[in-house]
Amino acid sequence: MSCLVDVVVPTPAHSTLGATLSYRSELPLAAGALVRVPLGQREVCGVVWEAPQDGDSAAPGELKSVGAALEGLPPLSAAWRQLVAFAAGYYQRSLGEVALSALPPQLRGLDAVQLARRLKRATPAAGAAPAPAERPSLTPEQEQALGAIEAQPGPFLLFGATGSGKTEVYLRAVESLLQRDPRAQALVLVPEINLTPQLQARFEERFGKPAVVPLHSGMTNPQRLRSWMAAHLESARIVLGTRMAVFASLPRLGLIVVDEEHDPSYKQQEGARYSARDLAVYRGRLEGVKVLLGSATPSLESWQACERERYRCLAMPTRVGAGVLPAVRIVNMNHQGRGTLFSPPLLAAIAQRVARGEQSLVFLNRRGYAPVLACNACDWRSECSHCSAYRVFHKIDRTLRCHHCGFTERVPRACPKCGNVDIAPLGRGTERLEEQLAELLADARRPDGTPARIARMDADSTRLKGALEEQLAQVHAGEVDVLVGTQMVTKGHDFRRITLVAAVNPDAALFSSDFRAPERLFSLLMQAAGRAGRDAAHADASEMWVQTWNPEHPLFSALKRHDYPAFAAQQLKERQQAAMPPFAFQALLRAEARTQEVAQEFLSAAAGHASGLEGSGHVVVYAPVPMTVQRVANVERAQLLLESGSRPALQAFLSAWQPVLQSLRRRGLIRWAVDVDPLAI
Repeated sequence: MSCLVDVVVPTPAHSTLGATLSYRSELPLAAGALVRVPLGQREVCGVVWEAPQDGDSAAPGELKSVGAALEGLPPLSAAWRQLVAFAAGYYQRSLGEVALSALPPQLRGLDAVQLARRLKRATPAAGAAPAPAERPSLTPEQEQALGAIEAQPGPFLLFGATGSGKTEVYLRAVESLLQRDPRAQALVLVPEINLTPQLQARFEERFGKPAVVPLHSGMTNPQRLRSWMAAHLESARIVLGTRMAVFASLPRLGLIVVDEEHDPSYKQQEGARYSARDLAVYRGRLEGVKVLLGSATPSLESWQACERERYRCLAMPTRVGAGVLPAVRIVNMNHQGRGTLFSPPLLAAIAQRVARGEQSLVFLNRRGYAPVLACNACDWRSECSHCSAYRVFHKIDRTLRCHHCGFTERVPRACPKCGNVDIAPLGRGTERLEEQLAELLADARRPDGTPARIARMDADSTRLKGALEEQLAQVHAGEVDVLVGTQMVTKGHDFRRITLVAAVNPDAALFSSDFRAPERLFSLLMQAAGRAGRDAAHADASEMWVQTWNPEHPLFSALKRHDYPAFAAQQLKERQQAAMPPFAFQALLRAEARTQEVAQEFLSAAAGHASGLEGSGHVVVYAPVPMTVQRVANVERAQLLLESGSRPALQAFLSAWQPVLQSLRRRGLIRWAVDVDPLAI
């Protein structure tokens, strides 16, 4: 007897199709089974979403039949399907888009025969976890945190200073889980790919390599499929990955860890714009498992959740091994000469570190040689012809490169506008900083009398495969005296020889139009400071130098005391007075079009249809404006902000608004998207 099955198939983000499509099947198929089904002129992978129904009531010609079931692969669990359904609804995307994008790309293209071959090569399910390996003794704060995690339901916010041993708490929490249930699984999320290898090494050292699998976008499709199947087939005990791993199929999930939970990298910026941190908390509640969020500078949302007792805060303010947080020195650049890059006291402090055989880290969150190349005779600047932004000058390969669309050209011999040969860089990036620091430290000598060795670590210097690992190894081996880098070197790395960290130009974020900019800057500076003084032998001499034109800013006062609670209290007070998140809830409607006029016409029309919709009485709809970078790759961009004091009201409004938005297509409109809980306005 045939039956009817409701199948989720890959559909566009704002598809007008139903959430599921019905197909006829001659075989009973469990909910969560993967199948191949016809869709238009092609055959696609789909997920059986609901239990099959009796198919006798449907006329034989009305429905297409399931092509084949991907047998041998256990069905996706009800909890996994509920997680996907929640994400699709909350972030205003189609169920089919979220469900199928949560599966490995290669899996979506396999037929039954190809899957069978891979299943034969798959690692069999593990019956027990390996005994953990040579563990360090715990500090009283770590023991107290682990005791609370054992005794309480959570979610937990592990508020630990950099170097306080948060990773050891994660390891012990996973170990405790596997001791209670050797077949249990843990999900450990990290914000960025370049933090994954070193954390993976620690987990593999503790639990054995077969027990741990990575899952992130930097892997090849076959690698991602292997990791996903190891988790789904229960052969992997621990999945360690970036934001995409929040959707990993883990049938025996028992613990979720979100390291550096404050990091904006957990928010997806394309497609379904989900927050992996928030979905991790939802998934923990859904599956009844404990969730452990960790950070030295928690997001204000998580901090407020602790104040309102929705999360339990576990404080670890002390560094492991007698290490201390570095003393913070604020340098008033108003007292320095015009155009000064490094104040004389900072330069002298770096030279002293070189002479003692210690390392320094100089931080500037701007790669390239200079942000702009300019003509001294006319008003020409190195603007991108495809974007409303400047192309960055990269001296190492003599190119002008747009960091938005990637458009690259050789540096012109003369000004393209007036022919003047005197064109010069304006501003500084890490490449120029590296060059100038080498000049300023030309006389500095290491203990053996050799010159100071300076290296740069940013997205350009680590572009080639293996380059990041090679550079990190050089730093750890003491082959680098001064490391110049962007934010990628400020978080997660355990540099034992660094005793000085310097931020040379952090002021721009203090006056940004983005209300979250001070929060991100404080977090970045605290993370950067945390790279210094991690070795107890040099901890007392460790320092964090901040060069600023605004030394009296309250952010720097809190930074000097390493006082995140004071900073958070001040920021939350300002946010509450301004009715900003986390005291209000936001969404953005973004539009991309051939012209700015078309983009804004679409947004204006959308705003005009907002009144009368469910929840509209509690939602403020602002006027459309161009985005900060208005044009990227010859596409004009604009956005419209929505704000509400009620999350349910905003969600109800967005759901009611969706069909209206789908009906407002304009000639020249390329795409539109809703971003719920945006991190950048």
